[in-house]
Amino acid sequence: MDNLQRQQQALTHYLRDPEQQTPPSDMNAARVEVYRELVFNNLSQLLSATFPVLIRIIGEPRWRLLVRGFLRDWRAQTPKFAEIAGEFVDYLAAQPQVLQQGQWPAFLLELAHYEWVEMVLQQSEAPVLPLTDPALLLHRPLQVSALAWPLAYVWPVHELDPHNQPDAPPAQPTLLLVRRTEDFSVKFSLLSPLALRLLQRIGEFAALTGLEHLQGLAQEAGQAASDAFVDDGLALLRQLHADRVVGTT
Repeated sequence: MDNLQRQQQALTHYLRDPEQQTPPSDMNAARVEVYRELVFNNLSQLLSATFPVLIRIIGEPRWRLLVRGFLRDWRAQTPKFAEIAGEFVDYLAAQPQVLQQGQWPAFLLELAHYEWVEMVLQQSEAPVLPLTDPALLLHRPLQVSALAWPLAYVWPVHELDPHNQPDAPPAQPTLLLVRRTEDFSVKFSLLSPLALRLLQRIGEFAALTGLEHLQGLAQEAGQAASDAFVDDGLALLRQLHADRVVGTT
């Protein structure tokens, strides 16, 4: 390793972990500090746009601890700025050292994921599902839009804020549909357990028709696939179809 490579390596180590590493001895100290501030502040600003509620809940000092730990300990698998927030969620999911120190909200990871989903959908280049004939919903295979994500959380992530931080999760999970509309706004709505499972089934069994999905859903729920059950299921499918969440293939 030549001198330039040693300098670059030392600088990189210092920028990631200025508390434990020393800057290159043959570089201007003031310039190195400018680099250090730029790297940290740019990363913090890049991430803060995605996690505003999380930051308001934990406060700026602890937010800086998370960003510092992410910069120091995580090795991102992407060079794309737009994907860094997803790397940050992966970092939190790995239960890093910084989360082992002090008291952190038990809902921190789920809230971060919830806020990240909104950013992903806003930036997605996936097309909106075409509006097909709703009369075919029972008779054709179905698909879920790439712009609609059915999600299940332990915590009521859609209600969390600095004034609402429960100490324990509710008895029932929070089931949400997060979707992007044609005007690029992101909307959140609550799902019933059956609606969530229906959307999951459509994603899992792409060859089944709408009627076959409803029959399978009834079987999973321990119910008969009665006319009333199918009618209720069809009404749900029609609403999801009108919202461009579900379409026929």
